[in-house]
Amino acid sequence: MTWRPRLVALDIDGTLTHVGSNDISPAVQAVITRVAEHGSKVVLATGRSLIGVTPIAAQVPASFALCSNGAVWWDPAANEIPKRTTFEPGPTIEALRALLPGSVFAVERTGVGNLMLGQFLPGDLWGETIGSTFDEMAATPTPRLVMRWLDHTPAELAFAVKDLELPGIEWSVDHTEPWLTAVPPDVTKGSALDELCAELGISPRDALAIGDGSNDVEMLTWAGLGVAMGQAPATVQAAADEVAPTVLEDGAAQVLDRFFPD
Repeated sequence: MTWRPRLVALDIDGTLTHVGSNDISPAVQAVITRVAEHGSKVVLATGRSLIGVTPIAAQVPASFALCSNGAVWWDPAANEIPKRTTFEPGPTIEALRALLPGSVFAVERTGVGNLMLGQFLPGDLWGETIGSTFDEMAATPTPRLVMRWLDHTPAELAFAVKDLELPGIEWSVDHTEPWLTAVPPDVTKGSALDELCAELGISPRDALAIGDGSNDVEMLTWAGLGVAMGQAPATVQAAADEVAPTVLEDGAAQVLDRFFPD
């Protein structure tokens, strides 16, 4: 009997959409709909905040969304947040400001927007954005801190932080923008999926995960079948069981079509 995943975990940016876009192609939408019609769970697993996930969830039949790299759980059908894990962002902001002059920061206000220290680029942040002071941000427990290093490249950021130790958090660096995301300790997409699947009675062996970023590595290695997108960095591809075509080629749809044919 051909294996078919009982749960499909999907990254958003670079997997379902072009980075920063809310547009999912018709081919990808169609096959995700078939996943749900076959009774398998569709889980959006993303670094995006909740407010950035809502326009995506409106286009696909997601059973659940693990936002902010797993720090915020959202049930779209009930529009409820059953779990939200936070950390104190002050020490991380201090460490990064000292290392990366010109960096700007934002802390998530779940379902609302962000407090911002410095000026981000247009379109960087979802929801209502309010300028803040360091003291105000340090006093705001948050599930997600993001940083952009202005006037630098992703490669420059990756090199600058390669030996950096940031205790008390989990953090990842984007490969398309000079962008760092920090979430509470021991929170990753993989750990959140493991906990969710335990609640649903689904084995990791029966899960398929697709992603393209460094924050996807834990879920790709956790899943019974982990698939990296074709444009993913070499380190992400190496962590996966197989590599799909790129997001420009609707690679996620091509993978899912094998298990959920039209």
